[in-house]
Amino acid sequence: MSSASRVIGVVGAGVMGSGIAQLFAAGGHRVLLVDARQGAAEAARQQIGQMLDKLAAKGVLADAGAAKARLSAVPRLEHLSGTDLVIEAIVEDLGAKQELLRDLEAIVGRRTVLASNTSSLSITSLATACRQPERMVGLHFFNPVPLMRLVEIVPGLRTAPDLVEDLSALVAGLGHTGVVVADRPGFLVNHIGRGYTGEALRIWGEAIAPPATIDAVLKDCLGFRMGPFELLDLTGLDVSAAVMRQVYDGYWQEPRFRPVPDIAARVAAGLHGRKTGAGFYAYPLTPAPAAPAPAATTAPIWIAPGPFADEVAALVRRLGGRVDTSAAPAGEAIALFAPLGSDCTTAAVAAGVDPARAVAIDALAGLDRHRVLMAPPGQDPAVLAGVAGLLGSDGVPVSRIGDGAGFIVQRVVAMMVLIACDAAQQRLATPAAIDGAATLGLGYPLGPFALATRLGAARIHQIAERLFAATGDARFRPSVWLSRRVALSMPIDLGDSSPCDLSSLAGH
Repeated sequence: MSSASRVIGVVGAGVMGSGIAQLFAAGGHRVLLVDARQGAAEAARQQIGQMLDKLAAKGVLADAGAAKARLSAVPRLEHLSGTDLVIEAIVEDLGAKQELLRDLEAIVGRRTVLASNTSSLSITSLATACRQPERMVGLHFFNPVPLMRLVEIVPGLRTAPDLVEDLSALVAGLGHTGVVVADRPGFLVNHIGRGYTGEALRIWGEAIAPPATIDAVLKDCLGFRMGPFELLDLTGLDVSAAVMRQVYDGYWQEPRFRPVPDIAARVAAGLHGRKTGAGFYAYPLTPAPAAPAPAATTAPIWIAPGPFADEVAALVRRLGGRVDTSAAPAGEAIALFAPLGSDCTTAAVAAGVDPARAVAIDALAGLDRHRVLMAPPGQDPAVLAGVAGLLGSDGVPVSRIGDGAGFIVQRVVAMMVLIACDAAQQRLATPAAIDGAATLGLGYPLGPFALATRLGAARIHQIAERLFAATGDARFRPSVWLSRRVALSMPIDLGDSSPCDLSSLAGH
């Protein structure tokens, strides 16, 4: 196989199959589309034709007529006998896909490549249905296929090595980016995506902050287009819950992937998101009324020593606050901490400061986009409100959350980076491929390794250590991949393929 014009068979004329057929037809390949449902392939062909016409009208496609001429709906699998590549995009069921693969092998030539668009099933397991498992590979596109320019190329344990290179060239010829990933639960995108939504769910589940606050903070501070709860509502919680369970069980209950218990109840209640009219939000969305801004405190602010002390002090002064420069807070002064990986209670007790006059702010991602404050339990709410009033007096959003180690940004970033580092350690993909999958397949503003570089890998490692110490939860244990690089003061190299090359062990 090469990027030259080929004959492509697509089995399944649903959303994914239709998108794949459109992509290949527009890319210069002859496409034969088949579906077991009578009339489904022809209906999809007509819909694809309309879409190609629209693309041509917008100047995106040079010749819609030629592309439509390359696309045919065929009634039976037997019409795929002369294909170079067949991509199945049928129901996500192992037995159904294996039965289809057995049928296809009896029809197509020995050199025809068989590919699955599965998003969750093991390619190695699918290939056990084939007499020639070496020609079986995963070719996982994302919806909508023509716009989402990432394709996961997933070789099974017996896939021929040269097949991966050929498919990478074929995908590149379509204007998409092929990322070669190991045949593991969730492949790459669904694997690394557990950090963003998974840790946000934990923060919500621990009653640290509500969904709207978590979404706003992550969008403002890190530049995500959608917050994790907005994303879950868009995808459908029923779909996301199944992926959570599949990845968690597939990795033998790895703590980093542990789902939140409340998810099952929400799925059972039909709170799936936009498609059911209610999820973490009610649809159509109605903006919440803006709460009145609290009055700014007039008490002096004592800034606790730490890596962000100068930035916090400069902010307080810029907003007209009085900074207490004493060695320890005196009198009516409010102590303001900027901890990494710990909570306000721990910071205040460690500093010997009265927790009733202590407030913490998250400074990791900067202080000019969204300011997140927390205070110890039992504190007079007026203390926290007064600091919020001062720090929000320039119009920058301020959120007040429950006292929880790592705030919101620190916890979510740490989990994203830890999962990515584990994936690199396990040779699931290279760091560059992991970052590419995050930006292209998940729409993240930065990949986890680029984010760690921007915020400081040593700081992320420190946050993980402190979260692990504070909670005792194994999901926060530092990654050995990251620990080694921090210990050696090594920058994160996106081309790093350590540990050693395991290709020589294939098949053993």
